Amino acid sequence: MADTIRHTFFFAHPPEAVWSYLTTPELMAQWLMKNDFQPILGYDFQFQTNPIPNLNLDGIFHCRVLEIVPLKKLSYSWKGGPGDGKFTLDSMVIWKLQAKDDGTELFLEHSGFSMPENLPIYNGMTDGWIKKLHKVAELINAANHDTTNT
Repeated sequence: MADTIRHTFFFAHPPEAVWSYLTTPELMAQWLMKNDFQPILGYDFQFQTNPIPNLNLDGIFHCRVLEIVPLKKLSYSWKGGPGDGKFTLDSMVIWKLQAKDDGTELFLEHSGFSMPENLPIYNGMTDGWIKKLHKVAELINAANHDTTNT
C-alpha cells in the first residue's frame, strides 16, 4: 500500500508569499482549516473541521511543529481519529520551498498512511492537497491583485 503523498507545485511568487500561507494561522484558515498554529519548534496545535464519519475522523487533527527553517522548510506531525484520544492516522507533513528566478517551487510530502484503514484518507488527501494548493495560488494572486490596484 502506498503510504506517502508527494506533490510539487510552482507559484509565480517569491518564497515569502508562499511561506506566509503555510505559517500564518489566519491565512492557513482560508485554504486549509481553522487552526491555532504558531511557527515555533515543538508547538502543539490543532486543525479543526467538521467531522468526517465515513473516514472515522472527528474533524480535529492534533499536530506538533517538528522542524522549521524560515522560508525553506516546515514539518509537523498530523494525527487524527474518531476522538477520545484515539488516533487511527499518525502522519507527518513536510513542506519544502525552493526559490526560482520566476517564483517558488513548493514540495509537499505527507507520509504515514500505513494502516489499511488509512487508505480512504490517503486517496482523499492525494487529490485534496492538489485542490488546496490551487486555492493557495488563487489567494496569493488575489492578494497581489488587491495590493497592485489600490
